[in-house]
Amino acid sequence: MTPTLASTLNRDSISRAYALIRPHIRRTPTVEVDPADFGLRAAGLVLKLELLQHTGSFKTRGAFTNLLTHEIPAAGVVAASGGNHGAAVAFTAMKLGKPATIFVPTVSSPAKMERIRGYGANLVVTGDRYDNALSASREWAATSGALPIHAYDQIETLLGQGTVGLEFEEQAPTIDTLLVAVGGGGLIGGIAGWYAGRTRIIGVEPEAAPTLARALAAGYPIDSPAGGIAADSLAPKRVGELMLPLAQAFVERVALVPDQAIVDAQQSLWRTLRVMAEPGGAAALAALLCGAYVPKPDERVGVLVCGGNTTGVA
Repeated sequence: MTPTLASTLNRDSISRAYALIRPHIRRTPTVEVDPADFGLRAAGLVLKLELLQHTGSFKTRGAFTNLLTHEIPAAGVVAASGGNHGAAVAFTAMKLGKPATIFVPTVSSPAKMERIRGYGANLVVTGDRYDNALSASREWAATSGALPIHAYDQIETLLGQGTVGLEFEEQAPTIDTLLVAVGGGGLIGGIAGWYAGRTRIIGVEPEAAPTLARALAAGYPIDSPAGGIAADSLAPKRVGELMLPLAQAFVERVALVPDQAIVDAQQSLWRTLRVMAEPGGAAALAALLCGAYVPKPDERVGVLVCGGNTTGVA
């Protein structure tokens, strides 16, 4: 990890970000469950229900960190998103009385589009994938003067997402391992920056979108497939430049899961806990259920259920 990044994104800076955004966000709960309820062998299983955050995902943390640390121009803010980041930026802009324009691809779910419109943002649907929406948002920022808020490759975004780790450690200080879903990497990058090697971090990606797995193998962000059931939240073409050094330093490995395992995890969360997670939100648990990550019998495992913007469970 570069000295500049290490000095910018660490426990102290994440703590300062948390103090800034704490009045605006929910401290989402954790629930400790018997691993046997999910057919698992482990010493403990703790789920953090970040899907209960404002707008239904962790993204609100990064959005508030961005908007509260920048001077917002008259044109407001602009963001590209598979859906969750856009909803978070739209909600944050609404709460702070700022205009927002959100670009999403056609794969964004109707539930997420409805949320963005409901928060009063100008919604633009363009292209088939996140990268198409990102290009369009950059053009809009250049012509309008709006402030761009990146979904994952921005220091303020990483700081905000890192506050998930701060809360999880306070709520479940004895976990040995934490499983985190990966899309662009803002969430796992921020969390890795918080834990900084004190807890084992395992990334989880769909087999159809192995962005971090390929970046770690190559040593740099590399284009990857961007498909699968969780394409609206876990399928950019590549991970962020800023998060990769954090992953290289503090993420032990990446577990890849098939789409069916994600569907099974969604169903298991609903059947066992009456928690309705979106595919990306259930991906981390999927790694346990399908055996992509097998804990030791004496291991205490934490799982982040990071999103719930869905209209139902398959």
